[in-house]
Amino acid sequence: MRLPNQIANQQAQSNQELREHAAPWLIVLGIIIIAANLRAPLTSVGPLVSLIREDVHISNTWAGLITTVPLMAFALFSPLVPKLGRKFGVEVTILVSLIFLTIGIALRSLSGAVMLYSGTAVLGFAIAVCNVLLPSLIKREFPQQIGTMTGVYSISMNLCGAIASGISIPLAIGLGWNWQGALGIWGILSFGSILFWLPQAIGRRKQTSVSGQSQTYSDHVNVWRSPLAWQVTLFMGIQSTFFYVLIAWLPEILTEQGIGSNQAGWFLSIMQLALLPFTFVVPVIAGRMSSQRWLVAITSLLLLLGTLGLLYGSPNFILLWVIMLGIGGGFAFSLAMMFFGLRTTNAHQAAELSGMAQSVGYLLAAIGPTLFGYLHDTTNSWTVPLLILVGAAVLLFLFGMGAAKNRDVGSA
Repeated sequence: MRLPNQIANQQAQSNQELREHAAPWLIVLGIIIIAANLRAPLTSVGPLVSLIREDVHISNTWAGLITTVPLMAFALFSPLVPKLGRKFGVEVTILVSLIFLTIGIALRSLSGAVMLYSGTAVLGFAIAVCNVLLPSLIKREFPQQIGTMTGVYSISMNLCGAIASGISIPLAIGLGWNWQGALGIWGILSFGSILFWLPQAIGRRKQTSVSGQSQTYSDHVNVWRSPLAWQVTLFMGIQSTFFYVLIAWLPEILTEQGIGSNQAGWFLSIMQLALLPFTFVVPVIAGRMSSQRWLVAITSLLLLLGTLGLLYGSPNFILLWVIMLGIGGGFAFSLAMMFFGLRTTNAHQAAELSGMAQSVGYLLAAIGPTLFGYLHDTTNSWTVPLLILVGAAVLLFLFGMGAAKNRDVGSA
């Protein structure tokens, strides 16, 4: 009578071991697929702004809000995301955000300004959830491989974002899909992510909830009162501002220096391509270092030299300045993502720090392009805005030196 029970127990144990062995690889694939959704819905908009503006009949100011609305959603919603992750479980919260991301992409692709901005807001809130929780998930599932997994996450996000930016016009004009189809196609990717992530959310919900509750009280740290958390946050904010200011205005800066508009657009693409390999390499290197101060120094130097090159350098070396800015941006983004895991002791703290840093960071990123445009209009020159970026590179170094020190938010 006991033999069948023993066989059943052994089979159950064997099945459990197989699931545990397969789970990390499934989570890795899940992180890659989810990360691919976090930039493409945003970077696909820029090349299509003129088509959207003419079709929906909106002004340049309102067209600029299509990019600003998601950044404001990140800033407003990010601090609340860790609480949702603790209450419902990280996997379930991510799954729900993917559902809303798909809904937001679909709404944005419908006709009319109301649907355009409503869908943009919905997808912005959805992406904010994944932005905050993916570093926490990496901290929890891969505590010994934070660098490698952050690199995988970063390069997946940025590579898909670069592809989305490049194929928007060919899809809209070349294939005749118009801007609605060029933006709506990313709903296929988000829907596929839902189907892939669903088993993870169902299978790990109970475990995640219990783990989250156990850490809520025993390891709770108020990151908003931590000087180290503020150094990480300001590092995140300055690098975000750098990136979005250059994304918005680099072609205009180059055009005023006598470079053709088409060529200026290619330089922007080169800048984004230059950062890609470093979004993988830098986290791997950073994860093997107790202090990342040398990486911070290299980051600030590259951004400083690239900006000074745009300001005072010869136009013959524009390619060099742009590549420097791209590599520096890749270093900066990767370090910011790494600090969420390296400067915390558990997944809950990582989520809290990620939420805080991305809230303040994306608020600065939302303000930056508008402020720089205003300064250019006021001074009729890019000199003052670029000098501010020079100062930002110096501040990035100062805050980065503190953020890169080997300590955690619970003890600093």
